[in-house]
Amino acid sequence: MINAWLGWLLLLAVVLAVLYKRPGRETGFALTGAAVLGFLVLVDAGSFCKLLVLAVYAAIAVVFNVPQIRRALVSGPLLRFYRSSMPDISQTERDALEAGTVWWDAELFTGKPEWQKLLDFPPAALSAEEQAFLDGPVEELCAMLNDYEIDNRTRDLPPEAWKLIREQGFFGMIIPKEFGGKGFSQYGHAAVVMKIATRSISAALTVMIPNSVGPGKLLLKYGTEEQKRHYLPRLASGEEIPCFALTAPEAGSDAGAIPDVGVVCKGEYQGREVLGIRLSFDKRYITLGPVATLLGVAFRLRDPDGLLGDRKDLGITLALVPADTPGVETGKRHDPMHMSFMNGPVRGKDVFVPLAQIIGGPEYAGKGWRMLMESLTDGRAISLPALSTAAAKVSARLAGAYSVVRRQFKMPISAFEGIEEALARIAGNTYAMDAARLVTLAALDQGHKPSVISAIVKYNLTERARQVVNDAIEVHGGAGICLGPRNPLGQLYSFPPIAVTVEGHNILTRNLITFGQGAIRCHPYLLRELIAAQTEDQETALANFDEAVTGHIGFAASNAVRSLVFGMTGGRLAAVPNAGGVVQRALRRLTRMSAAFAFVTDALLLTYRGEIKRRERLSARMADVISQLYLASAAVKHFRDQGEPREDEALLEWTVQDALARMQKAFNEVFANIDSKPLAFLLRALVFPFGLRLVPPGDALEARVADVIRKPGSARDRLVAGMYGSRAGGRISELEEAFTRLASVADLERKLQQARRSGEIRGGGLLAMIEEAAGKGVITEDEADRLRNAEAARVASIRVDEFTSLP
Repeated sequence: MINAWLGWLLLLAVVLAVLYKRPGRETGFALTGAAVLGFLVLVDAGSFCKLLVLAVYAAIAVVFNVPQIRRALVSGPLLRFYRSSMPDISQTERDALEAGTVWWDAELFTGKPEWQKLLDFPPAALSAEEQAFLDGPVEELCAMLNDYEIDNRTRDLPPEAWKLIREQGFFGMIIPKEFGGKGFSQYGHAAVVMKIATRSISAALTVMIPNSVGPGKLLLKYGTEEQKRHYLPRLASGEEIPCFALTAPEAGSDAGAIPDVGVVCKGEYQGREVLGIRLSFDKRYITLGPVATLLGVAFRLRDPDGLLGDRKDLGITLALVPADTPGVETGKRHDPMHMSFMNGPVRGKDVFVPLAQIIGGPEYAGKGWRMLMESLTDGRAISLPALSTAAAKVSARLAGAYSVVRRQFKMPISAFEGIEEALARIAGNTYAMDAARLVTLAALDQGHKPSVISAIVKYNLTERARQVVNDAIEVHGGAGICLGPRNPLGQLYSFPPIAVTVEGHNILTRNLITFGQGAIRCHPYLLRELIAAQTEDQETALANFDEAVTGHIGFAASNAVRSLVFGMTGGRLAAVPNAGGVVQRALRRLTRMSAAFAFVTDALLLTYRGEIKRRERLSARMADVISQLYLASAAVKHFRDQGEPREDEALLEWTVQDALARMQKAFNEVFANIDSKPLAFLLRALVFPFGLRLVPPGDALEARVADVIRKPGSARDRLVAGMYGSRAGGRISELEEAFTRLASVADLERKLQQARRSGEIRGGGLLAMIEEAAGKGVITEDEADRLRNAEAARVASIRVDEFTSLP
């Protein structure tokens, strides 16, 4: 017979192992039943203990495996509790939740992500036609652009740039070829926007809007055949310049509160009486609005005379309004952060358009909110991440090179640890941003439309762009704040505040959308429970709720066990693909955090229920956790897609370690702000049983990461890939030339320093040392010329702009 204590431990171990592995309810109860039987037969525990074990197991097994009993004792009471404590989902919320799809975000919510699915997912790739467009028209456009001139002198793109944009079909990249467009993939479209943005943000925004949130995208998905045939070729050719008018003075982030009203009525249009809409609107912050010829307008449609049916308030509706329609006012401009892309107010007073101008036709009247949600779902994952990553790549390239050519105390500033720390953040954040961008684009090109991931990349990439640009300007010091053609960073500095504001303000995105919608949309059971609870038929409601909540109970218990086990082992027991090295370590640690996230999510939902919507700061911190899980996952995938180059290992390690430290901080702040201190203690004990032991990237790792951008090489080339600049001339080329020359003579500079220390030559300025060393045969005349040329390039590259008068 087995000792009683050992028997209890073995029984507990089996129960925990079953919960840990999640084999399914029937299998789990069978395995647990076998363990109970073994306990009864083999353990010397006394009759009372054995009877107790048998009774507890039998009671739980009967309750959870006999539907009638389970529904009477578990599901029924829980359903009543749900209905009394959880708010109803409004139609507006339902539209937002049902917009788009779930993808890898749903895996992260399970606590047990299937990593092989992510690793095997096909990466994004450019077609030959897309690459040719990047190498041809995009290069030609970029060569016409000077961001400083655009934003400080002309306040507009050059006329030849506008002409090229129209003639080469930049406005029609997402429009299929059958309608005269390019038919590019999402990756191809994003690559074009990103490359232009590395030359001019204003030009990139000009190209971005028609391919992102303009009427063209809505027409492709919802337009009638007549609308598509008429408008899409005109949009693709640039004959029509589109804008989309959504934001109003009293309806910004709360787009559902649109005050603009259209009334169904009869009116005259092109000389005949038709059924249409009399519309008034006041919109602002509309990109391309001042020059648009075709407006997409969002408004609330009313039918007081019942001309379309019984409903008086039809809801938010989207319509196409030509800019030359009587009553439409365009042409005025805003000045967003002194950037010169066309942006301004769009207004209309008693504008009459036929019902046929509703996007999708009259049957889509009142469906505008859902149309907007579905349109924004993937739009936020394409253009703003492309613009943000462009800003990061320019910053990384410039800051890395400048830190080498700029010298203080007779050494490159890149040698100072403070500068090294900033360079590491620049390189690490740029890598994380590019990885998230590329992996998300791959998902979009495979047909996914992950709304939660769109919110994650929009928020995190725009915020990291702000950090990267700030760090790059600090590395440049005075040269970073003196505006002029020689300082591309100066123009970039205005972009992050715009990026964090548009297409869903970042505060709103983080506090309300990412976790608030993600917890419902991506959780494997929660949405099913909520829908069941709102089902009117009681029998159907109970059956559906019973199925969902039974799975949810096992799911929560499993994640509690997995959180504890992974917390005690650092994730070492996590079952992940046999990827080896840095990838396998990363996957195990991320699996640990996925389990913890799923467990804490359930604890918060159970504790706060509907109140969680109003506990914004708790939601924001949980949004930080799922965001870091996604960014780190994407970095692993990106590293694999690029062939696991050894030179990039430091970048992956930095991204994962940084993400883990951020997740730990977010969890700790969640626990510190939960109202129930016993619950906070329990969560902290299960998630971090040995305390807060995750640390940000250390000095040695950050030195390796900084090396990526302060030394020429393949890792640096991969990090800044997709930029315009190889033939750009101007500041970037000049700085790169100096950077490359200095790298090529680094050995010769060390040779000079050794000669000085040994007494072969005297100290002094570099040029004097070169002359003396050449004269004494320490270096050859050819080597002296190389050193002189490198120094001349270095001195030229650190010059700043000077003006006799300011523009």
